[in-house]
Amino acid sequence: MDSLFAVALAKVSLVRAGTVESTPSLAIQCPQSKLWRTTHPRLNMKPRLARTGFKYAAALAVLLTILLPWHADAQYGRGWRRMRTNPEEVRENELMEKAINPAFKDDVFTFARLRFNAERGWGYGGGRLWDDDSPEADLNVIFRLYETTSMKVRPGVNYIDITTNDLRNYPFVYVAAAGRLVLDDDQAAILRQYMLTGGFLMVDDFWGDDQWQHFYEQFKRIFPKREPVELTLDHPIFHTVYKFKKKPQIPSVGAYLQYGVSYDPGWPYEKDHDPHYYAVYDDKQHMMMLICHNNHYGDGWEHEGDDHSYFDTFSQPMAYPMLFNILVYAMSH
Repeated sequence: MDSLFAVALAKVSLVRAGTVESTPSLAIQCPQSKLWRTTHPRLNMKPRLARTGFKYAAALAVLLTILLPWHADAQYGRGWRRMRTNPEEVRENELMEKAINPAFKDDVFTFARLRFNAERGWGYGGGRLWDDDSPEADLNVIFRLYETTSMKVRPGVNYIDITTNDLRNYPFVYVAAAGRLVLDDDQAAILRQYMLTGGFLMVDDFWGDDQWQHFYEQFKRIFPKREPVELTLDHPIFHTVYKFKKKPQIPSVGAYLQYGVSYDPGWPYEKDHDPHYYAVYDDKQHMMMLICHNNHYGDGWEHEGDDHSYFDTFSQPMAYPMLFNILVYAMSH
């Protein structure tokens, strides 16, 4: 192994899409042996969640990355692509497995997706479930992380249940189809404990007032005395790695291809159909949850290969860069 880690957030230019500005590079070096001696014991998750261990395990995975210049043709290899075939998936898994040091095979980043019960009414999410856009979205995310960073990632999909045993192993968890989420008291308590002890939820894939109201009611089961705080564009999460000039909004691919808009029409929008990002903080003002309302990041990942325009407009300049911002911010604060 090399004696030094170089951690660099490279200069990024996404001005073609008019959404992201270039970000100054940042380089940090430290002796590898010292780094592992001080941080590696935290990587072995204990049965009881602890904020420092939980956060720093993930921070090590995320911050020891090299975010390479984000140009689709150069960094994506094939750039825009259609849905992978089975041989491609096998090849990608082999590449990711090969990149993992066997001595630290459990100390890798895992993209975990939450499995939950759902409201069956069509109005609450239009039939979407917790596995909306999966497995292709999840597989694209982990391979793009492998391709464009030095992060070591776990191959394959990782579906987890709302249990303490499942959640304690994953500092970052993705929630799709949030407008259909249904929780009982035990599940709400488990999620509350998960976040209060260092876990982070990214909530996505729901539109309009009805779905928001349904999600909000479930949210209050988790945190009866807390409120989501809407983020303005000057919040650091929009500038941690990639600097956004406006809040990113990723529509469902069908809405974009049929109507040419950046939101999903057809849902009731009494407020507006703009993207809204809400944070939920603990008592020390650590962000525990990011709620991406009027957004569909899952489609931006899953359908990157459906249409060149969708890829160039949403997947490449918004869906992936904002995910990287969220990961770095969540795991380093």
